[in-house]
Amino acid sequence: MSAAETRTFLCRSDNIGVLIRDPRTGACAAIDVPEAAPVLRALDETGWRLTDILVTHRHGDHIEGIPEVRRATGARLTAPEKAREAVPDADAYVREGDRVRVGDLEAEVWETPGHCLDHVAYWFSGAEIVFAGDTLFTLGCGRVMESPPETLWRSLQRFEVLPDATQVFSGHDYVISNARFALAAEPDNAALQARAAEAERAKAEGRFLVPSTMGVERDTNPFLRAREPALARAVDLPSGDSTAVFVALRAWKNRF
Repeated sequence: MSAAETRTFLCRSDNIGVLIRDPRTGACAAIDVPEAAPVLRALDETGWRLTDILVTHRHGDHIEGIPEVRRATGARLTAPEKAREAVPDADAYVREGDRVRVGDLEAEVWETPGHCLDHVAYWFSGAEIVFAGDTLFTLGCGRVMESPPETLWRSLQRFEVLPDATQVFSGHDYVISNARFALAAEPDNAALQARAAEAERAKAEGRFLVPSTMGVERDTNPFLRAREPALARAVDLPSGDSTAVFVALRAWKNRF
């Protein structure tokens, strides 16, 4: 496994800022830049030198701080090809199957539409780290904005192939509201009950549960568990068609 160092921190009100660094070469990337000041502060605190910015999608709360950070660091900017119009000055544009490097760390680009059409995730297989942006959250998933909900379900299924130990970095800290919904949908899930209690403790201590792991999310995240009979019953779909269950869960969460 490739060694990688990470640093997470809060941006804006609930965005998660992330740095990933290759300790051998010193190369370091920011995953999105929701706000410049926290990213620059994290760089100052760690002593890391920013070489790259990897954009997951075009929404303003993920790209707003990029110009200031680029001026301060000269970092190379990589953005989704489908976000070219919103991010017109990137150094590189990527699509499904492309690879990006941060020093010796290499990521595969996955197109993961659903939250928006241009969304991508970055899967660093050697480090067992995935940057999911606003597709997959701790105990939740992104809001559907530009596609049928079935599109987001297909994108979420991409993550099912990842090992349990994979660290999942998401773009927002919505864990408390996500936990409350998850418990409403699956109240008898003991692993979920424990995870929700952990989320409350983390909030009281000023922490957030990012990253999570794929193993934990498989056990607790209702949007990854749409094949479970308990979730089908929760949305009155005893036939258990996972796509229909996911669509119903996402619609319920919108009203929750």
